[in-house]
Amino acid sequence: MMKAIDAIENYRKFIKAIGILLEPGDISVGTTPSEVVYTEDDMKLIHYIPVVEKPNPVPVLILYAFVNRYYILDLQPDKSVVKKLLDEGFDIYIIDWGYPSGADRYLTLDDYVNGYINNAVNKIRELSGMDKITLFGVCQGGTLSTMYASLYPEKVKNLITLVTPINFDTDKGLLHVWAKNLDVDKVVDNYGIVPGDFLNAGFLLTDPFRLMIDKYVGLFSRIECEPDDKECRLRNEETVKTFLRMEKWIFDSPDQAGEAFRQFIKDCYQKNLLIKNKLKLDGKEINLKNITMPLLNVMAETDHLVPNDASLPLNDAVSSEDKETMVFPTGHIGIFVGSKSQNVVVPSIAQWLKPRSYPEEPKPVPEESPKAYTEEPRPAIEEQEAHPEEPKSYPKRSRSYPEKRKSRKTRGKMVET
Repeated sequence: MMKAIDAIENYRKFIKAIGILLEPGDISVGTTPSEVVYTEDDMKLIHYIPVVEKPNPVPVLILYAFVNRYYILDLQPDKSVVKKLLDEGFDIYIIDWGYPSGADRYLTLDDYVNGYINNAVNKIRELSGMDKITLFGVCQGGTLSTMYASLYPEKVKNLITLVTPINFDTDKGLLHVWAKNLDVDKVVDNYGIVPGDFLNAGFLLTDPFRLMIDKYVGLFSRIECEPDDKECRLRNEETVKTFLRMEKWIFDSPDQAGEAFRQFIKDCYQKNLLIKNKLKLDGKEINLKNITMPLLNVMAETDHLVPNDASLPLNDAVSSEDKETMVFPTGHIGIFVGSKSQNVVVPSIAQWLKPRSYPEEPKPVPEESPKAYTEEPRPAIEEQEAHPEEPKSYPKRSRSYPEKRKSRKTRGKMVET
């Protein structure tokens, strides 16, 4: 009898919650003021308007993953990594990867790292007047940031990785097990452009009860109010808006370029080449020992997607002398939008980064001690005239020019000439 009553009560809450969900009002995301300063194909480089008069000189470029969208870092004003960093005095840029289409199926990791990311970095250097930037990589974006920093260390002042997989040889977390056993050739060969819904389903299945059932039950239990309790209703409205913004982000899953997806799954998850310094981009091996800049490696203690075992080895793989690890008691998503994110995580990152956000002072060149001058004996004038010095001849040098880079959307594709 009690089970029947509980079932009826839960159903009543469910129906009531549906009514609230159907009147959400404004659920806009990514509202921090910004402007697009550079575009290339589907990629956009976004610059957030600084909120302090004199931001820290070294700009910060945030790289997010290809899966889902960057605005999880700017979900709403009170749950925004971006806004918090702006308040801390940083000059923030972020890359929006857009929504790849069938024309992008042949894009490779090389196109993303040596192409889009490098061009975005160069644009930031141009706009800011700084030779180096801080690269702040999040999740898969941290993996890409690590690749970039190893190839272009002269352009990276600091490297921050947040919940970033580097060592993929771990069986902790169903995502790693799923990716290791995925027949990626069959997926890419059949789809060409990998559907975002397919990838999103894979992520949801890593923790299906919590991600597909428990969260809705939890929401319904939190929005129960007495009919005349206006404060409760207002709180409920904000709770529902936050919930719907999260739902919008979870199911906003862009398709992915097939060849880049194939390479990332094979070379990272299945062969673990990055940590072995054997992953190649455009024929050049990524060597993590080339990373010498200050490194901050940030992890979530209860991360179900990127276990700490996948992130921690980065510190030992690089050559940086200035390196630090931070682990926070939260999960993969909570580290972006949870209360600890705003109150602890971002302030801790800011505290580490601030003193490192100024251009390096040039090292003083040691003065050479003056050499004692001794005049060499000169030949007699008659001898000089009798034996004039013959002009030196130098071999002609042939100048070679690099082959023009193909359009990123046609590289690897059979194109008629």
